[in-house]
Amino acid sequence: MTRRCRGEDESAKLDIQIKLDKVKKVVSIRDEGLIVDYLMTTICDLSSIKVGPDAVHLLAIKEGCGDLESGSNIYGFAFVDCATMKFFVGSITDDASFAALGALLMQVSPKEIIYEIPGLSRETQKALKKYSVIGTGPMEMTPVLPCTDFSDASVVRNQIKSKGYFKGTGDSWDHVLDGVGHPDDALTALGGLINHLSRLMLNDTLCKGDIFPYQVYTGSLRMDRQTLINLEIFSNSADGGSSGTLYKYLNQCITYSGKRLLRNWICHPLRDIEGINDRLDVVEDIMKHSEIVVHVGQQLRKLPDLERLLGRIKGSADSSASLILPLIGKKILKQRVKAFGSLVKGLRIGMDLLMLLQQDGHLNFQFFKFLNMRMLSGTDGLDKYLTQFEAAIDSDFPNYQDHDITDSDAETLAILIEMFMEKSSFWCQIMHGICCVDVFRSFAVIGSTSCGSMCRPVLLPSKEDGPTLAMKGLWHPYAVGINGGELPVPNNINLGQSMDGYHPRTLLLTGPNMGGKSTLLRATCLAVVLAQLGAYVPCEMCVFSVVDIIFTRLGASDRIMTGESTFFVECAETASVLQHATQDSLVLLDELGRGTSTFDGYAIAYAVFRHLVEKVNCRLLFATHYHPLTKEFASHPQVTLQH
Repeated sequence: MTRRCRGEDESAKLDIQIKLDKVKKVVSIRDEGLIVDYLMTTICDLSSIKVGPDAVHLLAIKEGCGDLESGSNIYGFAFVDCATMKFFVGSITDDASFAALGALLMQVSPKEIIYEIPGLSRETQKALKKYSVIGTGPMEMTPVLPCTDFSDASVVRNQIKSKGYFKGTGDSWDHVLDGVGHPDDALTALGGLINHLSRLMLNDTLCKGDIFPYQVYTGSLRMDRQTLINLEIFSNSADGGSSGTLYKYLNQCITYSGKRLLRNWICHPLRDIEGINDRLDVVEDIMKHSEIVVHVGQQLRKLPDLERLLGRIKGSADSSASLILPLIGKKILKQRVKAFGSLVKGLRIGMDLLMLLQQDGHLNFQFFKFLNMRMLSGTDGLDKYLTQFEAAIDSDFPNYQDHDITDSDAETLAILIEMFMEKSSFWCQIMHGICCVDVFRSFAVIGSTSCGSMCRPVLLPSKEDGPTLAMKGLWHPYAVGINGGELPVPNNINLGQSMDGYHPRTLLLTGPNMGGKSTLLRATCLAVVLAQLGAYVPCEMCVFSVVDIIFTRLGASDRIMTGESTFFVECAETASVLQHATQDSLVLLDELGRGTSTFDGYAIAYAVFRHLVEKVNCRLLFATHYHPLTKEFASHPQVTLQH
């Protein structure tokens, strides 16, 4: 019996050593951020590694069979954040401009993309290469062998079932595919991701991870990659950094998980008026009570990164083999005690904050419908359940930050973690509520401390007589400080039916260089984005119909690395606008046609402008230096001229 146990111990030690050697090798090649997060869940001391707030994503992509006649492309995708053990799966339908693919990469911002060697068309590979150069950060492209990693959808289903992957989601994991347009392509991409992680020996992540559907555009304000770049949402045009971006402007969040949620919200502004107003109600109520902002900030500063701590605890459940390693085993157990204690104490702080806000009536119950008082503080509520774990920590690990390990600690901790993970879905809801409070506090801070006028936007449903957009005293939210700290000159915008009568839905804007035309165009779009996020907007008054898509064609630059001239870029972006713009869209075109000769450029500008005005009839802001264009449309009933 002793010999057999000794043999099992030696085998476990060998498996761990092989795993560590494999991980070290992978770290030296690729997936550094991904594996570092994984190592943190196993052997590394959290205090010795600096981990930023941004999620580190690994993305797998599969190109499906598109429609040759319409030129549409279909992509299935799956990506993972190993630090939180969360998987996401979905699909997109794209056109020749690859706008949806670009939006996916901008939203996910993966560190590495894996794909089949012959599985992507030349055009798709060219688009991926282009997007890996232009964007929020470098992306490594990793081709894999066909038929080995990217298996058929049926094979992937059987693989998940037979190996017990995604236990965190429950038995019915495949319900996440219900809202996916092309589930087979999404499953094939998921299979590629699974096999890649299996080679890296990250089976714990696969077995214990949660899987969710991911929508790039559905149900939200659509902004393609070029619009995110033109509006400087996540990176500025000067050096590619975060300074002077919408994310930087809004990011007053304190917790890392709050910062990640803010980024997700910015990628998906709402189109549902009720949902937008629910967010605005919370922000408005927080702004009315300045003491709430102070108190919430104080409590949030006490919180660790709860999402990543929960990921570490998930990864450590049922994984006792590493604890038998000499020297390292005690260090691992010590870190697990510290992580579990920090998670329980952090959840207590967060739960107390949520209960206080709800009891005082400062949280909109419609928005926080997933968090009811009964679930938190009822007789069978999570508050009572969490108190039991607090008592266990205080009893068994009173000095959990620097606990002296004993022989019985491993078994005690394993039992506590197993009981704790029985309600992991509820803990996730609590964490999401805390993240929402962090983001709302950030919105309230921006709305109440801004140096310019801020107002609550009024959003209207689409009307039969067409969309409207009216803003008074509009100023660019983060252009302050360029001219000695003075506010930009405010402007008024009136498009469509408003309180003072009907206005044309097109604004034709002229003026000298450096006159502020592009600033006005960007400020209008940013106000719309802020409003549909549920934040206050930088103007005195803001009323508009909900926007479904924002299109921007700003500036003039070539892409030498991808072989695209200035004129080609201009035409490709304009073609996307003409194909997809609707009556409810907001379109910005700045000096269209300057990428070619004056005569040809004017012809293009004229044709595009007339089509959008008379056929699409959307809200359009068109800046130009072509003065004949202003003369041509000076008396047009659907166009307003402004200088």
